[in-house]
Amino acid sequence: MRHLLLALPFALLPALAHAHDEAHHGHDHSDEHGSLASHEHGVAQLDAALDGTTLEIELRSPAINLLGFEHRPGSAAERSRLAQTRATLERPEALLSLPAEARCTLTEARLKSPLFADHDHDHDKHGSSAHNDIQAHYRYDCTAPDALRVLDLRQLFEAFPGTERVEAQIIGPNGQQGAQLRAQQARITF
Repeated sequence: MRHLLLALPFALLPALAHAHDEAHHGHDHSDEHGSLASHEHGVAQLDAALDGTTLEIELRSPAINLLGFEHRPGSAAERSRLAQTRATLERPEALLSLPAEARCTLTEARLKSPLFADHDHDHDKHGSSAHNDIQAHYRYDCTAPDALRVLDLRQLFEAFPGTERVEAQIIGPNGQQGAQLRAQQARITF
């Protein structure tokens, strides 16, 4: 399954690059690099792959979209926001809506970010990188995968209003597809 998620960005890159260009026609943003690996404020990437009964979802986002800042937390308010964001990401049911009929059970949730490191060095209090990202990886076991037709991200946009767009890529029973999701159009079909 991990191989599917790793191959997904390359399989859909041409379609998403074209959609990205159309969506930003005439709009120049100095942070944009035109690739899925770019660090673009307001934009997150989501890959999902359904293989048999296993559904894997990976969300990658600049920290600023989720936290409102990208440096190591320096104040009590920032530390609280980081802890709150981490707790929200550890509960994907608060972010991703899967059809109940698919009977998907979360079997693994992993988060990765330099901001979640337990150590805090004084010289690195504000982060050594100007751009920190957060990754969340979720694995589900779906006992009725044929009922898995839609992935809805409305709750993600509500929880993290700094996320303006999600570039979603999915591999499912109907093949591969990509879509740019926004709060107003937050669903993608498998």
